[in-house]
Amino acid sequence: MTPDIAPADPHPRPPRFDVPSPAWDCHAHVFGPVGRFPYAARREYTPPDQPLAAYLRMLDAIGVRHGVLSQPSVYGDDNRCLLDALRAAGGRLRGIVVADVLAMDDARLEALTADGVRGVRINMALPGGLPVALLDDVGARLRGSGWHLEIVLDKVGSLPALIPALRRAAVPVVIEQMGSVRVAAGPAPAGFAELAGLLRDGAVWAKISHPYKISAAPPAYRDTVPLARELVAAAPTRLLWGSDWPHPRVPGPMPNDGALLDLLYDWIDGDRAIAETILCRNPAQLYGPHAGGGRTDEEGTT
Repeated sequence: MTPDIAPADPHPRPPRFDVPSPAWDCHAHVFGPVGRFPYAARREYTPPDQPLAAYLRMLDAIGVRHGVLSQPSVYGDDNRCLLDALRAAGGRLRGIVVADVLAMDDARLEALTADGVRGVRINMALPGGLPVALLDDVGARLRGSGWHLEIVLDKVGSLPALIPALRRAAVPVVIEQMGSVRVAAGPAPAGFAELAGLLRDGAVWAKISHPYKISAAPPAYRDTVPLARELVAAAPTRLLWGSDWPHPRVPGPMPNDGALLDLLYDWIDGDRAIAETILCRNPAQLYGPHAGGGRTDEEGTT
């Protein structure tokens, strides 16, 4: 259990622009304490403890009110760490779990919804990722639950094969990491135009996040700006921003979360109205009070 990756920057600075309120960070993780929540035996990295309290301090420092915790691969389908954090956060956070929802009864689904869970994560970049043929079944199982599907692609070029299933999905679908695009693939990577088209048609949502995984440059990842702006131009009303705190397996220097929020402002060319749309209005639709009856803490705790 000895950590083999670095912790997050412990001194996040405020961003350089006035963050609209109540803003959401739609992609983050918490880890540990490892004595309570051990990692899966088969994993690709071992993080240090990065607890809820540290995450909430980061949100406060950058002026963001709400967060969404996404189940990291090091825990497999053991969601106890995430669920513990949701309960302790008093309604401030939502969660995306890894779980076999086809084997889940209604009582369990309702209990997780009451805890603040709003979706299930499907990582197609991992061995055993959900086969495309099962997307219909999972969507049908979640219909009416207030949950959505969150999909991690192995690469944006894999997206076209999923398009028929995504367009007929019974629940909202969120594509992570700008579709797992890479700047190194060139100015028009295969599958990226299809992602923009799906956004434009309202068929999916996408997280504009993980610039250090997309970029071929050091911070401040300026080479990501054209790609992000292409998605913003397609459909700002279908985009979500995520910090990816505490940045597990970040290549290169550990980013400062205030600087990552500044990068979002570059992606949207400083447009205040779009900032409010991406940081406040869009996430409220997916994670807000309508889903399963849970409420954010401005309206009362879950």
